[in-house]
Amino acid sequence: MPVQPARALSDLLARAALRLYGAEHGAVDPMVRRSKHGDLQANLAMGLGKRLGRAPRKIAEELAGGVEENDLVAAIEVAGPGFLNVTLETSWLERAAGEALASPRLAVPLATTPDTVVIDYSAPNVAKEMHGGPLRSTVIGDALARLLEFRGHTVLRQNHIGDWGTPFGMLIEHLDDLERVDPEAAARQVSLGDLGAFYRTAREKFDADPAFAERSRRRVVSLQAGDAATTASWRRLVDLSRTYFEAVYARLDVTLRAEHVRGESFYDPMLAPLADELLACGRGVVSDGAVCVFPDGFTNKEGAPLPLIVRKADGGFGYAATDLAAIRHRAGVLGATRILYVVGAPQEQHLAMIFAAARALGWLAGGRPTRVEHVAFGSVLGTDKRMFRSRSGDTVRLVDLVDEATDRARAVVAEKAPDLDLAMREAVARAVGVGSIKYADLSSDRVKDYVFDLDRMVSFDGNTAGYLQYAHARIRSVFRRAGEGEAAGAIAIEDPAERALVMDALDLGPTVESVDETLEPHRLAGYLYGLAGSFTTFYERCPILKAEPRVRASRLALAELTARTLETGLGLLGIAAPARM
Repeated sequence: MPVQPARALSDLLARAALRLYGAEHGAVDPMVRRSKHGDLQANLAMGLGKRLGRAPRKIAEELAGGVEENDLVAAIEVAGPGFLNVTLETSWLERAAGEALASPRLAVPLATTPDTVVIDYSAPNVAKEMHGGPLRSTVIGDALARLLEFRGHTVLRQNHIGDWGTPFGMLIEHLDDLERVDPEAAARQVSLGDLGAFYRTAREKFDADPAFAERSRRRVVSLQAGDAATTASWRRLVDLSRTYFEAVYARLDVTLRAEHVRGESFYDPMLAPLADELLACGRGVVSDGAVCVFPDGFTNKEGAPLPLIVRKADGGFGYAATDLAAIRHRAGVLGATRILYVVGAPQEQHLAMIFAAARALGWLAGGRPTRVEHVAFGSVLGTDKRMFRSRSGDTVRLVDLVDEATDRARAVVAEKAPDLDLAMREAVARAVGVGSIKYADLSSDRVKDYVFDLDRMVSFDGNTAGYLQYAHARIRSVFRRAGEGEAAGAIAIEDPAERALVMDALDLGPTVESVDETLEPHRLAGYLYGLAGSFTTFYERCPILKAEPRVRASRLALAELTARTLETGLGLLGIAAPARM
């Protein structure tokens, strides 16, 4: 039997509507949701009333009487203009909760038609320190990658790092200047902790010294031509940056690895043939000496068609060419049936043009057309509601954010859990610190800006990672007090708080399916926060360890179901759930 109550009721009502009114009126969405006037409420009578030209309440009454015999529904009440308030059979809920507890996946269904999902996220720039800019892409992208894998999709991570193009002439020339003067100083300049200073110094030289700027431009030509010495310097910067990126990803507990890197340099050999092919097939147009593609429907302020410049008039290639090559590779070579770009909202038009061009060129067609989606997100703001900066006004390094969050979490953990030994306290502080950064992002609607406020983020109160982690740890402490050998029993619902907790726990599957469809991780974060609140109510109203044996065993089972659901949900967000806090 299905263990998701809303889905089971939806199926039941859809069949009833089909028997009563036939299929000629189209598919029926029962519009089932949680309700205070029963376990669930269905609003399908409203839509059917409009289609049939009849009073919704009358239709609701017919539906209530036309449901087939089943073991799911205990009572259906018609309310208001045509709402169906449904109370479920307690025995059905008890069995469903037991099945979820017995399932390694907590009965979360696998996707019926799994996709091959290419997900483009993080994308830091080589020879620059990672800062708050890539933070949202990294955190959101990694959570989606984890969740989509859990749903049974094949997920191909693509870290499209900025490792090619004009800035590298400047960086390589600066590196060579340093090495000619003092090789040891050069090695220090490009150390992992000084990438930001290295880049800033090179930029200042480029802006202030015309001769250096000219040498830098010639270096770009040498790099693109494959000059051995220039390529060796470029490789050194790229390898150093990749090592640095992996260290940051490890600190953040992010699943990106070296094998997921697909930098701009990967696509460089594809660009010239792409431009030539577009010209040969008539899709490319020469405009002011540049090879362009003009996707339909995009114009500038004057109403003129807006181009994607594939090859510049000087023979060089820019972001549009690389992005076109990338989307073609992902659909054609990697076999993606769904491609996600976890990229900031300001890139909306650029990506829409890339998608439109790819469709027009036939790259996304096939036996199973490739869906492409821009997973847009807003900015990170400081507590002053302005773009997030350090007190000195500089861009904030990502490792500094992690360190500061961990420091603050360390103080909170010391206060909340003074009995933990030092090593465990440190591990918990790291879990809370990293979790707080991730959760603050993931609990917000991704398309909106959010405020980076560490004081609030590392708190154990309110909608925070610490609150959820502490809720999980508190449940695990119940089992330690009960004795690790004591087994949970069959779930028997007797109190309204138990019923509410079961209903919430069984919503994990629909919530995960919703995030799969909408790519909105805040739905999962909000669900987990609600589940933790339901457990708190249950814990306060329903004694566990002091209850008589049968009730004690049932409530331990409910506690185990809740703990596993919290741990699983947090894990899908990339957040650890310590057993002790």
